[in-house]
Amino acid sequence: MRLNRQSLILGLIALVVFVAVTIGTYNTLTQPFPGHNDFMSRWEGARSYWIDGLNPYGDEASLNIQEAIYGRAVIEGEDPGLFAYPMYTALVVYPIVHVDYSWASAIWMTLLEACLIGALLMCLSLFQWQPKPLMLGVLVLWVLFMYFSARGLLLGQPGHVVFFLEIATLWALFKKHDRVAGVCLALSTIKPQMGFLIVPFLLLWGLRVRRWQFVSGFVVSFGALMGVSFLLVPTWLSDWLAQVAQYPSYTELGSPIWILVNYPWLGVDEVTGKWVVSGGFGDVLQLIINALLVVYMLWGWLDVLIRRQTEKFMWVVMVTLLMTHLVAPRTATPHYVVFIPVLIFYLRELAHPKIRRGGLWSVLILLALFIIPWIHFVATVEGEFEHPTVYLPIPFIVLGLLIFTRKLWWDKAQLIDGVEA
Repeated sequence: MRLNRQSLILGLIALVVFVAVTIGTYNTLTQPFPGHNDFMSRWEGARSYWIDGLNPYGDEASLNIQEAIYGRAVIEGEDPGLFAYPMYTALVVYPIVHVDYSWASAIWMTLLEACLIGALLMCLSLFQWQPKPLMLGVLVLWVLFMYFSARGLLLGQPGHVVFFLEIATLWALFKKHDRVAGVCLALSTIKPQMGFLIVPFLLLWGLRVRRWQFVSGFVVSFGALMGVSFLLVPTWLSDWLAQVAQYPSYTELGSPIWILVNYPWLGVDEVTGKWVVSGGFGDVLQLIINALLVVYMLWGWLDVLIRRQTEKFMWVVMVTLLMTHLVAPRTATPHYVVFIPVLIFYLRELAHPKIRRGGLWSVLILLALFIIPWIHFVATVEGEFEHPTVYLPIPFIVLGLLIFTRKLWWDKAQLIDGVEA
């Protein structure tokens, strides 16, 4: 009874804070300065379906999105703002399609902030770290205002929700809430490019160690999402794939590997102001590097899934999340919030009592990771577009850390109960 009462009080406090932050966000940001274009495409597409009865992938719904963003139909070379997400995304957005967009975007931004903080707290739990209140406060501020998080918040990037769901999946597995883990993993597929590697790995692991409730939770939830989507719009899958196929025609930059190998030939088009590749041999080199990285990842999969080297589980999860954003055809800098768990692991190691002034080093690292990306962005921004080099430092730093400190991860492994079953 006491626990239920405490949970109720905490829930009420969280609700009050959520409402207060939403009202503040509406008054100071979303009402006077409409934006959140990444969210607008999803919200208006969903609104067009639920309110206007339109196919969210159709021309009429796309025009509604463009008029909401540009005030007119899109012209050649501009991002058309297509819905471009699985149909069940409209189910996620449904609760806020009946309110004014300024309120909807304020609610969404507050939800994204809650996702970032929630993911941070679950990361601390996963790595069994209880930082002091001051350090916890610094971590919360950092996770909200660092460049990659803040950019995602200002764009209304659904990737923050996916990040939360991926961490929630790991946390739920750690706590033996396998059905919850399966549901979270299924919901995380609202943005498939962020989970096209981690989803199959976790499902294969679930099968390997006989975590049947986890696997069945995913299968039932994902099946329900797909089934409801086909009931709502029978043609949604082909419509969605058609919009996905258009994505390369209006996006400028590929993955970090693509940028790395093509950078000598990247330049800004004088007419469109966009980054374009004028030549080079990047495709072949990119293919070779991608293949090497994928082989490295699969080696980790082999150790965990076949050789059952359970101490490598969390390390392989982090490598898999990293490779997702290194080798995918496209990524976005707000997706780099997936590297937060890696940072938490190293900060926990610095917090060890044997590390002299570990707390000070932790604060300095957080400060550097806050200031440097913002300076990099401001110093290199080209009009409305990020400079390609903004995509590069963090993923390659994480790659180096995961490769050269892999034994530290294995030695300090937090084994999820059931890995060794």
